[in-house]
Amino acid sequence: MPEEPNTSSSGTVVRYPRPRLLVVALGLVALTVAVLQTAVVPVLGIIATQLHASPVAVSWAVTANLLAAAASTPLIGRLADLHNKKHVLLGVLVIVVAGSLLAATTSSLALLIVARVLQGVSFSLYPICVAILRDELPEGDVVRALAVLSGTLGFGGGTGLVVTGLLMDGNAGYHRVFWLTTGFTVVVLILALVVIPSRPRSAQGTIDWLGALGLAAGLSAMLLAITQGNSWGWTSPATLATVIAAIVVLAAWWRWELRQRHPLVSIAMLTRRAVLLTNLATVFVGTGLYFGFLGLTQFVQIDRATAGYGFSASVLHASVVFLLPGAITGFVTATLSGRFIDRFGARPVLVLGALTGIVGFLWLALAHSLPWQVIAAGILVNAYISLGYGALPALVVSEVDSDETGVATGVNAIARTVGSSIAAAAVAVLLGQSAGTTGLPSEHAFVVIFLAGAVTAGLAMVLIALSRSRRDTRTAEATIESRAMNHEWG
Repeated sequence: MPEEPNTSSSGTVVRYPRPRLLVVALGLVALTVAVLQTAVVPVLGIIATQLHASPVAVSWAVTANLLAAAASTPLIGRLADLHNKKHVLLGVLVIVVAGSLLAATTSSLALLIVARVLQGVSFSLYPICVAILRDELPEGDVVRALAVLSGTLGFGGGTGLVVTGLLMDGNAGYHRVFWLTTGFTVVVLILALVVIPSRPRSAQGTIDWLGALGLAAGLSAMLLAITQGNSWGWTSPATLATVIAAIVVLAAWWRWELRQRHPLVSIAMLTRRAVLLTNLATVFVGTGLYFGFLGLTQFVQIDRATAGYGFSASVLHASVVFLLPGAITGFVTATLSGRFIDRFGARPVLVLGALTGIVGFLWLALAHSLPWQVIAAGILVNAYISLGYGALPALVVSEVDSDETGVATGVNAIARTVGSSIAAAAVAVLLGQSAGTTGLPSEHAFVVIFLAGAVTAGLAMVLIALSRSRRDTRTAEATIESRAMNHEWG
C-alpha cells in the first residue's frame, strides 16, 4: 500500500518549511557515505606498514565494509519505509560514529576491521535521505533535490581522496583519517537531529526477516568472491564455491520473495523494465567511478624516471593538482544537475553524462603524457560520475511507490557498490599482472583500465536509452495530445 503524505489534524498536507536547509542537511549526510567509502583507500598501504600486516590482510578493511553495506542496506531501507525515518537515520549515524571512533583509537587490525563493519551501515543513509526528501518536499521539487543529493555521492568520492591526501602529507599516522570521519559524522549527527523532521509511521507492512537474511547472505557471498578473487585465485575452489553459493542463495531468495505477501523487495518492482535497466546501468556507472579514481590516482603516482610514464606525484601532490579540479567540477555538476534533470529529464542528462564520460576516459587512454591532459580528462570523468549519480536514482524513484522508496534506492545503492567492487578487482588484476622487472605496472595496463571506463560508460548510455517505461510513453503521448489540443484551440 502506498504511503500517505504527511498530514495535519485538519487533513492538509504538511511540507517542510525550509526545503533548502533540509536538502543541505541531507546532502551532508550523503557526503558522509562517499567520504567513508573512499577516504580509506589511499591509506591502505600506510595501515599495512604501521600495523605490520600484509596487504592482503589489510584489504579486509575494505572488503568487510562492502560486505556490511550489502548485508544491511536493503534491510535498513525497508525499516525506513515502515518506521520513523529520522529515528532510523539517527540510529545508523550513531553506529557509524562508534565505528569511526573505534578505528581512530585502535592499533589492532582485527578491531579495525570490526570498525569498518560498523562504518559499512553508512551506505543505508542514502536511501533513507531519498525517502525523507520524497516525504517532505512537493513533488515538483523532489527531482531537483534528489539530483543534488545523489550527485553529492560522486563529488564526495573525489573529496575523500583529496582530503586524505592533505591529511597524510609526511609521515602521518592513518588514525588521522578516522579522527576526521569521527568529527565529521558527529557534526552531521547533530545537524540531522536539529534539522530533519520526525514523522510517525504511516506505511503498512512488515519486515521479511528471512528474506533479509537470504539477500544479505547472497549479496555478501557475491561481493566476497569479487573482492577476494584476486588474492584467492579466480579459479580456486574457494572463489568458485563462493560464487556458486551466492547464485544458489540468491535464487532461493528470489523464489521466497515471490511467495511473500509483504516481501523485503518486491520482485515485480525489480523486474520492471525501467527499474531493471536503470539498476544495471548503475552497476556500470559504479565501475566508472573506480576505474576513474583508482586508475587516475595510481597513474599519476608512478615514478616517471623508472617506468617512463606517470608524474612521480606524492599523495598530497596527486590530491591537490590532479584530483581537486575534478572534485570541484563534481560539486558544481551535482549542484546544477537538478536543474538540468528538471528541465530536460533524467534520461537526456544521463546520455549526455555518459558521452562526457566516454570522451574523458578515451582522452585518458590516448593522451596522458602531460599534466593538463590528465587534469582535463579527469574533469570530464568527474562530471560524468556526478551526472550519473544524480540522475539514476531519480529514474528509480519515478518508477516506484512512496512506500518502496527506501528499499528501491537501497537496491540501487547496492548496484553502485557491486560496480565499484568489480572495478576495484579489475584494477588490482590488471596492475598486478602487468608488473615488470621494476615492480611497477605497465603503461598498457592503465590504457586498458581507461578504455574499460569508456566501454562501461557506453554500456550505461545504451541501457538508459532502452529503459524508457510505459509510464514515460503515456506521459509523452499525453503531452503530444495536450499540445495538439492547444494548437487546435489556438
